[in-house]
Amino acid sequence: MAAADKVLVIIPAFNEEANIEKVVDELERDYPQFDYIVVNDGSTDRTARICRERGYHLLDLPVNLGLAGCFQAGMKYAYLGDYDCAVQFDGDGQHRPEYIEALRRKMEEGYDIVIGSRFVEGHKDASMRMIGSRILSAAIRLTTGVKVADPTSGMRMFNRDMIGEFAWKLNFGPEPDTVSYLLKQGARVAEVPVTIAPRLGGESYLKPFVAANYMLRMLLSILLVQNFRKR
Repeated sequence: MAAADKVLVIIPAFNEEANIEKVVDELERDYPQFDYIVVNDGSTDRTARICRERGYHLLDLPVNLGLAGCFQAGMKYAYLGDYDCAVQFDGDGQHRPEYIEALRRKMEEGYDIVIGSRFVEGHKDASMRMIGSRILSAAIRLTTGVKVADPTSGMRMFNRDMIGEFAWKLNFGPEPDTVSYLLKQGARVAEVPVTIAPRLGGESYLKPFVAANYMLRMLLSILLVQNFRKR
């Protein structure tokens, strides 16, 4: 892979013993052109042990930092490794590696962030996730003037400048309100259509109450908090 095409797949993992082997084995087997790092976020199950036994590229955090700290650790690894692009990639098997190349091609058009969107092509979905994403999309458009069809998508690619922002300047996670903030700072954001697979195993932490609380926090942050946020 040419120097200008160095891509790192960052895989935050917390208690993903049921999924991590399938996720990483597929990347190693079918997409060797992309480097990866599993960031074990203080898991209490066998996630770290599996990674060590399988010889995976592992950044093993001794305590649970949550997504913000875990992802920042991965971005520091990407920055110090001189990567040009970094992809946020779930360890539960829902993100599909065949879309990474499409994200990279889109980024070559001059974007800072490229989101793998489930809804960018007018996909019809009456689920709570879709409804919540629509609400946050409207809030982002109201406050930034930019339409982001799927701000809650966790599959995002960041260029070298954004890697530096998350590694050293932003003590916030890769969430919709941070995307909104970066748009206000002049970041260029694009989307490409992707399909999200069902979770391979285990249970998502986003139960209905947790998901509703998350959406409310993101909405308030986008509409109010981001007006006072500083680097």
